[in-house]
Amino acid sequence: MTPDDGFSHAVDRMWAVVPAGGAGTRLWPLSRAGQPKFLHDLAGSGRTLIQATVDRLTPIVGERVMIVTGASHEGAVRMQLPDVSKVVAEPSPRDSMAAIGLAAAIMERQDPAAILGSFAADQLINDGDSFAACVREAAAVAATGLVVTLGIRPTFAATGFGYIEASEPLAGFPTATAVRQFVEKPNQETAERYLATGAFRWNAGMFVVRASVLLDLLALNHPELAAGLRRIAAAPELLPDLWPGLQKIAIDHAIAEPAADLGKVAMVPGEFDWEDIGDFAALAGLQQGAGLKVLGQDHLVVGHEASGLVVTGDRDIAVLGLQDVVVVDTGDALLVTDLAHAQQVKEIVDLLKASERSDLT
Repeated sequence: MTPDDGFSHAVDRMWAVVPAGGAGTRLWPLSRAGQPKFLHDLAGSGRTLIQATVDRLTPIVGERVMIVTGASHEGAVRMQLPDVSKVVAEPSPRDSMAAIGLAAAIMERQDPAAILGSFAADQLINDGDSFAACVREAAAVAATGLVVTLGIRPTFAATGFGYIEASEPLAGFPTATAVRQFVEKPNQETAERYLATGAFRWNAGMFVVRASVLLDLLALNHPELAAGLRRIAAAPELLPDLWPGLQKIAIDHAIAEPAADLGKVAMVPGEFDWEDIGDFAALAGLQQGAGLKVLGQDHLVVGHEASGLVVTGDRDIAVLGLQDVVVVDTGDALLVTDLAHAQQVKEIVDLLKASERSDLT
């Protein structure tokens, strides 16, 4: 059997899970709790981020796609993705482990050998062929019982991402390596050191693993959470009662880090372009042209001796003599800042909540 044959066999048992949540704080007021960024077309492609995510997964897994989203977003998700039949609605946010773990528990009951691939709803990936090749290899590695993560080649010393340290190559696979450790978001000096070694990749939160392996690993350190998820999968009518009591924890802390310490994590390096769109500076970088970039209706914006990003609403916007400005107009709210402060937008949302302006968040 050739490697490609083995990859195809593994992918045939794979489901793509798309966790679609978010507080809507980093791109406020464009993105909000009730309308998070995955429901928006931020790339100007005519497809929202979650639609684009499913578009690139469908050639790999066909109709085996499951969306896990908040109950408040279920209607919008179903409207944007009418061909996706499996949409699971969380009663309340419990972080990524509960969302992905519930999908794993549902799959495990349907097929004990099922492979789960988790891919965030709000990331931008342009090279679909390279992405698909990476996922197929990851599925084949996952079939051996390992947790597999897709590592993104760092293009600068980022302090906003976690990192994965690779170790020796895995025998029998073209690019996969073992993983020495996952590390938290570093300071600038540490990030520069990671970049210089060539051994570190960005952690994009994309995981491929057999559903039963994921739940068994979860049970080692969080047995009550694993048992609760399996109980819900066995009796879905218990979801409203059991869900609020589940532990709130990210999959990185619950599975990836402890499994790496046990030597049970592998990485497949992704060579495709990847963007998290974590703030307005990243969003500005996606827009075409120089000077003042516009997301929305170009004819509403007039700029003179100005640069930066304008996100339009329904009214005219003029920007004069300002560099690296960010103007976001949504009709009921207006944000004015600059690219250097893009990472601090969340602080504005916190201030609005503290002042009881929850209608704007």
